[in-house]
Amino acid sequence: MTAIKHALQRDIFTPSDERLLSIVNVCKAGKKKKNCFLCATVTTERPVQVKVVKVKKSDKGDFYKRQIAWALRDLAVVDAKDAIKENPEFDLHFEKIYKWVASSTAEKNAFISCIWKLNQRYLRKKIDFVNVSSQLLEELPKVTEESVPSGENQSVTGGDEEAVDEYQELNAREEQDIEIMMEGCECAISNAEAFAEKLSRELQVLDGANIQSIMASEKQVNTLMQLLDEALKEVDQIELKLSSYEEMLQSVKEQMDQISESNHLIHLSNTNNVKLLSEIEFLVNHMDLAKGHIKALQEGDLASSRGIEACTNAADALLQCMNVALRPGHDMLLAVKQQQQRFSDLREHFARRLASHLNNVFVQQGHDQSSTLAQHSAELTLPNHHPFHRDLLRYAKLMEWLKSTDYGKYEGLTKNYMDYLSRLYEREIKDFFEVAKIKMTGTTKESKKFATLPRKESAVKQDPESLHGSSGKLTGSTSSLNKLSVQSSGNRRSQSSSLLDMGNMSASDLDVADRTKFDKIFEQVLSELEPLCLAEQDFISKFFKLQQHQNMSASMTEAEDVDGGSLSRQHSSGTLPPVSSEKDMIRQMMIKIFRCIEPELNNLIALGDKIDSFNSLYMLVKMSHHVWTAQNVDPASFLSTTLGNVLVTVKRNFDKCISNQIRQMEEVKISKKSKVGILPFVAEFEEFAGLAESIFKNAERRGDLDKAYTKLIRGVFVNVEKVANESQKTPRDVVMMENFHHIFATLSRLKISCLEAEKKEAKQKYTDHLQSYVIYSLGQPLEKLNHFFEGVEARVAQGIREEEVSYQLAFNKQELRKVIKEYPGKEVKKGLDNLYKKVDKHLCDEENLLQVVWHSMQDEFIRQYKHFEGLIARCYPGSGVTMEFTIQDILDYCSSIAQSH
Repeated sequence: MTAIKHALQRDIFTPSDERLLSIVNVCKAGKKKKNCFLCATVTTERPVQVKVVKVKKSDKGDFYKRQIAWALRDLAVVDAKDAIKENPEFDLHFEKIYKWVASSTAEKNAFISCIWKLNQRYLRKKIDFVNVSSQLLEELPKVTEESVPSGENQSVTGGDEEAVDEYQELNAREEQDIEIMMEGCECAISNAEAFAEKLSRELQVLDGANIQSIMASEKQVNTLMQLLDEALKEVDQIELKLSSYEEMLQSVKEQMDQISESNHLIHLSNTNNVKLLSEIEFLVNHMDLAKGHIKALQEGDLASSRGIEACTNAADALLQCMNVALRPGHDMLLAVKQQQQRFSDLREHFARRLASHLNNVFVQQGHDQSSTLAQHSAELTLPNHHPFHRDLLRYAKLMEWLKSTDYGKYEGLTKNYMDYLSRLYEREIKDFFEVAKIKMTGTTKESKKFATLPRKESAVKQDPESLHGSSGKLTGSTSSLNKLSVQSSGNRRSQSSSLLDMGNMSASDLDVADRTKFDKIFEQVLSELEPLCLAEQDFISKFFKLQQHQNMSASMTEAEDVDGGSLSRQHSSGTLPPVSSEKDMIRQMMIKIFRCIEPELNNLIALGDKIDSFNSLYMLVKMSHHVWTAQNVDPASFLSTTLGNVLVTVKRNFDKCISNQIRQMEEVKISKKSKVGILPFVAEFEEFAGLAESIFKNAERRGDLDKAYTKLIRGVFVNVEKVANESQKTPRDVVMMENFHHIFATLSRLKISCLEAEKKEAKQKYTDHLQSYVIYSLGQPLEKLNHFFEGVEARVAQGIREEEVSYQLAFNKQELRKVIKEYPGKEVKKGLDNLYKKVDKHLCDEENLLQVVWHSMQDEFIRQYKHFEGLIARCYPGSGVTMEFTIQDILDYCSSIAQSH
């Protein structure tokens, strides 16, 4: 530090006429450690200026440069942070607070002491020293203006012996002392040399006194030296004794070292023994299988509950022994290897015994269940497998053990189970469906006939001479059921073919009973299959320890191919695709075991559809409900997927039924010799809608029916208009009016929400064609009178005033009276009677629209009558000309005609 101080004085402060009094190495608090120096300086010229200068080492070289300087008079506070403990931190309060950390506490204290002294000597302002030890400020006598003697070289820094400046200003005390000294010597002022000589003599006297004092103390020094010599001799004696003691202790040290080494070896041996015992205990505790467990594994009874429990416990113990985590080096021990080999032999032996026993159980179950099939042959029920599942579930833990220890035998058992059970379920399910077919058709012979019939829609032969032609039966009943048709009495269309009788039979109680019977049988079939599949799937999951994942995506069912589905192809092939996980394994096992369910269901659906195509409605509702229920339980289960595939087939049959009805509408032919009346497909639509509403009440797939309704009603509308255009015997307006009236009545009665627009359209068409038919049929009942007034209206249209028309030669009053006389009341009544007979001939009896049409014609006739009277009143005022019959006469004529017929 002294060298740095001299270097700073030489390079920085001497050129600027300043003297460095104190220095401290600092860095800023909290910043990166960039060191610099704080220097306390005074100027050599008067007036003296005291400064605190920050000096920093240059980045470009090894020299120092002046960075910033503060006047000491600007310093307000010096904060040493702690007056008791040593702390290198301190703060200087100039215009702002500067926080510093000194390289040492001693440097900090020396610097603060220097600042205090400079403040006392040069500044009239008192700087506040905070947290500064009072001892630090009292290390040197307090410097005041009176206490500094003149001419004395006084140290400014604590412990720094460097003299102050050669020229120093005397303070008041120094001046007073000099004056006292000069007063003692009269020649001090007049003769400076004499005064200096006097002072020199006094100094020599003082020096001599000092020398004498030193010489007087020489004896004491000699005495001290003698004492030191004696002390050295005593030290040499003590050293000799210590050396002898050390030699004596050397042998003891060697013995103690030997004892320590022996103790270390004993401790090491004990430690090794403890570790060896721990390892042996570990192996014995974890790799020792009880004799009872070994006996159970070798000879345990796998048929009794107690034996199964003993074997299960023994298998778990064996698995724990085999799966113990051996420590490093254990596997190299011969005993461990032998024990592991013994465990492996036990495992292999027990795995073979378990697999053989379970295979025998599977085979025995197939024989036992086969003996019970005869009991269910006459009933529409499936055998209960719960006792078999209950017995096998006792082996569930052993199956889990086998799965984790010998997966090959586990897979073999799984395959054998699927083989045995698939054959068993195939016999049971086929017999079950055979009973269902017998109950549907009545006899086994018919059942087999229906089951072997190819699935195709037979075309109904057309009879161009029949009233309803090839409209066919809407329900699509086969010829084997036509014997049950009942002839309808009182039917005006007695010339219709046997297909008309089939239409009548579809509405009979016999058909309703057959359909209800089919619905119950189909529901019974699904209700028996559903718990069977769910129970088997639950058993497979528990017995084979496969985890069922309930949160699988329900879209798996929808992802099946619409034309049959990939799952159905797997069923028919009988092969299992690769299993990617346990959840797929459950599904694959179910497919293998129940591979006959989907084909049998499809055959049953085909049979029901051939018996009566309306059965597709029942099947669609029932199948949809069971699919919805199965998906709520597990959307990816075998049952959900299988029923979903079958639902596709049912929906396809339903769509085919609708398409067949529309095709039959398009193929309908009408008779040229008799009136049309209500078209057969209109009546059949009524029957279909009534039956569908009763079947689809609160059903899940209402949307399918609504779409079918829309297709059917459009077909009905188009084909009614087509038949009306082709009709020769019956006027077009009558065909349209009667059939749309029937459609409107049907839709109003059934209140089908999706057909509200069609209901309004049917009503509008009925109203329009009723009006058109009335106007067309009524025509001009008073033809000459009508021609006369047409001429009158033509003259008025040409610009002739109405009251001047009577002056026209062709339209005078005489001509009017002549025309009126041609239409007496008797002639009018006769014309109306003929008109009534004509209308009655056109209309059919089913709709009972004769009175409605006749009333509309009466209103139209009265309207024409009022029109003629108005023209007479306006064009022939005051002539007294009137019609020869009144409105009341018209009402009487119409009423009497209606009553007479």
